[in-house]
Amino acid sequence: MTPFFITSSGTEIGKTFVTCLMLRQLRTAGFAVNALKPVISDYSDERFAESDTAHLLAAMARPPDAHAIAAMSPWRFTAPLSPDMAARREGKSLNLDEIVAFCRTAMTGPEEFLLIEGVGGVMVPLNERDLVRDWMAALGIPAILVVGSYLGTISHTLSALDSLAKPGVPLAGIVISESEDSGVPLDETRATIARFSGDVPLVCVPRLRGAEEATELPDLTGLLRGAEKWP
Repeated sequence: MTPFFITSSGTEIGKTFVTCLMLRQLRTAGFAVNALKPVISDYSDERFAESDTAHLLAAMARPPDAHAIAAMSPWRFTAPLSPDMAARREGKSLNLDEIVAFCRTAMTGPEEFLLIEGVGGVMVPLNERDLVRDWMAALGIPAILVVGSYLGTISHTLSALDSLAKPGVPLAGIVISESEDSGVPLDETRATIARFSGDVPLVCVPRLRGAEEATELPDLTGLLRGAEKWP
């Protein structure tokens, strides 16, 4: 199995959309896949079918029922806040070792690929001490960084890259997901980020404006299928 961690420069960037796209494309290519969304905020049992976890299950053609969601996302919180704040409101706290152990168990599965979707951005707190970045560093698996194309994304993207480099998180690629309010052409944003991101592969995903455009989305599996270069 080859695992990847899908992270982002912030929240509401397109991380779940990109993860679902990769899952569908891998399945179409004939690969067995699995996905996790271990920690999720803004979750409600009454609206579980609308959750990010439900979208991931649908992308794997699995029924998004409450049992499947609980198995994929054991740490679910109601408040639309960072995990540490959302957990605190429920009198709980997140333990990084437990989250890492949960992921490592899934990494022993029979599937060819495992996509672990993080929560929020790279520097989002999980508890009083640990960040999403620490979770990624503890797993030691390659990451896919999803960023937007909104005004300000270049600074946010480069800050995220710097944050990942400090603990040595390996980066498999950057996906620029076109933002709804993007005022700059994707190619220009890509070119600017590329000047500072070294040899990290960069892929742009245009925003869908109709169901028929889904077939025109770029193939993201190339970021994942070069698995032989990852330890």
